[in-house]
Order: sequence, then structure tokens, then C-alpha cells
Amino acid sequence: MKQDAPAALTLRDIARQAGVSLATVDRVLHNRPGVRPDTVRRVKDAIERNSFQPHVAAAELARGRARRFAFVMPSGPNLFMQQIQSYLGEMTAWLSARRLAVEMIATDVFDASVLASSLEELVGTYDGIAVVALDHPGVRAAINDLVDGGTKVVTLVSDVPSSRRHHYVGIDNIAAGRTAGALVGRLVGPRSDLSSGKVAIVAGSQGLRDHAERIFGFNQVMASEFVELSVLPVLEGRDEDERSWQLLARLLAKHPDIVGLYNVGAGTQGVARALMESGRDKQIVFVGHDVTVLTRKLLLQGVMDAAISQNPGHEARAAVRVLLALARGEPILSEQEKIRIDIVMRDNLP
Repeated sequence: MKQDAPAALTLRDIARQAGVSLATVDRVLHNRPGVRPDTVRRVKDAIERNSFQPHVAAAELARGRARRFAFVMPSGPNLFMQQIQSYLGEMTAWLSARRLAVEMIATDVFDASVLASSLEELVGTYDGIAVVALDHPGVRAAINDLVDGGTKVVTLVSDVPSSRRHHYVGIDNIAAGRTAGALVGRLVGPRSDLSSGKVAIVAGSQGLRDHAERIFGFNQVMASEFVELSVLPVLEGRDEDERSWQLLARLLAKHPDIVGLYNVGAGTQGVARALMESGRDKQIVFVGHDVTVLTRKLLLQGVMDAAISQNPGHEARAAVRVLLALARGEPILSEQEKIRIDIVMRDNLP
């Protein structure tokens, strides 16, 4: 997908949309008298509708060319990642006003060699790159090569802190994992006769730092606060529905005393399928991540007990704003770009 901005909006475009002259738009912008209230309203509506900032537009036009950003995203049907891409698609007017072109590049982020190769091919091509990254030496080297070549690099959702990337946009994943652990432990208590048993974990890959950190935080809480619960070895489903279903179905058949389930990433359809086919979806506490069409349905059905949510729209906008600030040499507004963790249950679904 490509959101291209071949030509930035100008005052002439605003005038045409508002059905007025260029001089009238200029009078409205500078609060000069002699313009009827309804005309002022039409001009301001056109400005707001297009997210038009005349001073920003003038500065970008003076620059002579559009900036190009790329988002390197996971291939496959990851609903949360699709939400991020959808929100980027809604930013067309904002991007156009700033002469920005944003392109989507899908790749296998679970395969370090494939992801590294995808990044290496982008050296010298884009002004900025946001990447959902695997924490691996090859990927780290590819990110460093991009930075050395003058590209601004932001890691998105999953970080590679040992690289020379410029910024990370995403939640505190250790805190997210701890939150999931607290939820599973507390909810298992009233549901289980003995408040004991086993807990299953399904992840995409422990090579993804966001998944590894969530698991770390989850295990911290389990080991310190819910010692009566035994955490089973992590299943790696690569965020794929079919693989996650097969792995969890086998685990549920092998361990009839599983009382809790933490789905660290995607593959949620497969995880829920295995749980429901086992007939234990009302007995096992199920906590996962992100509010999507699917998780919303599972929460309403009572199959899923809670979702640890991060706002995909905020992450999309933050990644673009951070890349633009880096490209312009402007400060990053850390508080504005901080991504919150929310706990969503059936009774507080947004």
C-alpha cells in the first residue's frame, strides 16, 4: 500500500474547495475584515478538513521534494498490524500537507535473514523507516547500516535497543506482561477449586523483543505472586492461526489441569479455536492482546477474559510524527508519543 503525496495542498486548493477567491482565503487567514461569516466558516472548514497548515506547507514546498517514509510490517493476517496500516491510510490529508509519501513493505519479520535482507534493500532509498523488528544480530546490523546511510529509523511495537535506531514507538512490554500475569493469577483464583494448576503461554516468537519482554514480565508475576500456578514452556505459533491451533490443541489434550492461558501476540483465531474445541473455554482463564474485531467477539462471548490493549491509531500517528521530527531535526514530544497500556474486558469494551 502506498500513501503518496505528489503535490502538497496550497492556498489555491483551499480557495477552490471553499468556492472563494485566493484573496478571500488570505483575508480569513489573517483575520482581516470584509468577509461574511458564512464565507469565513467555509474557508475554515476546508482548512480543517484537509489538516492544512499554511506555514508548514510553505516550508515543505520550499524544500523542493517530498520526503519518503517506509513502514516494514509483518506479512500475513495480523489484525493489529492491519489496524496500524488502516490508520496510516486515513492520514492522507495530513501527509499531503507535509509533502510526505508513506509506503508499506510486507516481509517475514519472524525470519531474521529475510527481515535483514528486506532492510538492506532499503539503504539510501527512504528518508525514514519504521520497522516491526526481530531482535537478532543480522537485523541489528541492517538497522545500523540504514542509520549509517543517513536514514532515520524507528522501531515499532517490537524494539532492538542494542541497535543504533533513533527511537522506539510502542508500549512497555514488560509492564504489559506483568499486567497479563496479574490478571491470569487473580482470575484463576475464584474460578479454580484449588487455585492451582498449569498456565499455558502461546507466543509468536521469543526472538521478537516485545514477545520476549511480555513473557519475562508475565513469569515475574507468576513466580513472585502466584507460586501455586505452574507455567508451561512457551509455544511458538509465529502469529499464525493454524500453527497456534495445532500447538495449543495438543497441549490442552496433554494437560487437563491447565487453568490459565496467555496469548502473547496474534494467532488469536487459532488459540480460541483450540480452546473452544477442548470444551474448556469457560473454565480456562484466557488473556491476550489488542482490541480487534476478533478479540471483541471473543470477549463478548466470554471465551476471552481480558485484552491488554495498545492504541494502533496512536502508534501509527506517533511513528510518522517521530520520523518527521527526526528528519526535520526537531525535538520529539515524548509525552505526546508515549503509548499507554489499557485493560479491556467485556464490560468496558470501547
